Amino acid sequence: MFFLFNLLNPILIAAAILPAIALLVFVYRMDRLEKEPRPILRKLLLRGALSTLVAMALEYAGSYLMASASRGGGKLLDIIYFFIVVGLSEEAAKYFFLKKSTWFAESFDCQFDGVVYAVFVSLGFALAENICYCLEYGLGTALIRAVTAIPGHACFGVFMGAWYGIAKRYDNFGYPEKSRNARLMSLLLPTLLHGTYDYCATRESAVYSVIFIVFIAVMFITAFRLVRKLSAADQYIY
Repeated sequence: MFFLFNLLNPILIAAAILPAIALLVFVYRMDRLEKEPRPILRKLLLRGALSTLVAMALEYAGSYLMASASRGGGKLLDIIYFFIVVGLSEEAAKYFFLKKSTWFAESFDCQFDGVVYAVFVSLGFALAENICYCLEYGLGTALIRAVTAIPGHACFGVFMGAWYGIAKRYDNFGYPEKSRNARLMSLLLPTLLHGTYDYCATRESAVYSVIFIVFIAVMFITAFRLVRKLSAADQYIY
């Protein structure tokens, strides 16, 4: 009943959606040289939402394997869970749809396009995830996630896209090994950030609360500055 009430609550739906839309508009406007075709951006949003299902399946399998292979808890198991089972599963699902949708796209002709594509996939994921959380837990969750999880996913997308754009440039210029290394970084760096975010967010301690606040503040500021820098320095890669 609570879920159905939330489903019909326009304020709650707006709170779940608007933060992601604001970030999408910001990144789209920062695409200085050539705006990306809207059909491919819509496809990225939808596939980003679809990636939540892939991530859920991977996380379920990972959790099952961890439960079968170990007993009890501990920091090491928590690290494995948040960095590999959750972080790697979610970022790998996003990356899969990102590369499948854009690597050979004719519109991928500028380095900053990688940032735009990755952020759209990441925020498609965040939108689907946020709507589900908000419908289940209410407006308070929507407000908290509006300033933490939604910008967090956008930041993961920025760092993924920065390296993804570099990988495409190397590929076009005939450096396949450098391109592979950059693609690997485009997956590993957001996975590391994602795992750190989740690990710190779930610790029940005042120290970790402070660490979490400092971490997200530094990550948000760094990602914002990186977007501005990459936008200003954007160049065609053909």
